[in-house]
Amino acid sequence: MSIPGTALVLEDQTETREHLLAALAEAFPGVVATGAADLAEARSFLDGGAPDLALVDLALPDGRGVDFLRDLSERSGGATRSVVVTIYADDHHLFDAIAAGAGGYLLKDMDRADLVRYLRRLEAGETPLSPAVARRMLDYFRKPQAAAEPEAALTPRETEVLRLIGRGLRSGEAAKVMGVTELTVAGYVKAIYRKLNICSRAEAALEAQRRGLV
Repeated sequence: MSIPGTALVLEDQTETREHLLAALAEAFPGVVATGAADLAEARSFLDGGAPDLALVDLALPDGRGVDFLRDLSERSGGATRSVVVTIYADDHHLFDAIAAGAGGYLLKDMDRADLVRYLRRLEAGETPLSPAVARRMLDYFRKPQAAAEPEAALTPRETEVLRLIGRGLRSGEAAKVMGVTELTVAGYVKAIYRKLNICSRAEAALEAQRRGLV
């Protein structure tokens, strides 16, 4: 991406938010960066247009950062580059964020110099990933995977549920979209897990991306 002209930092901790804003200013001199302390404030900011770049925390006082990532992706048409900055390095948070539209994933234990260095990678079109996160992704793909049934084994409704999981929707939300009960969706999820030999929403979201469903 080119040097961002505008940026948004969604982070509820004041000290951390100021740290991220300062890193943005150092990484991209001249950027107009705004801070938001919660989802409501961040969504209000979007009324004035989507920023070129967003740094997003996942745990917020009024909701989940992945919900904002999804909102931002839809509002900007994918034009905004979103980078998660969080304390969470587990598969669930990582793959949910990627499925929701994150184009980078950094951990909060970085000092200013390292954060600036990783943010500048965006100019070269690279994906900023903390070393621990990059290792986790490599480990995931390197571990032996049980053979899945052919892709055609999923029924159309199961495929639709997999697509909704890939978008970050929970069972209740998927049920509303499909016009069925949450119990029915749970049955589809169980069948999907069995057919694909997976056992978590994070793996399901990754499989949805692999199949081009999201």
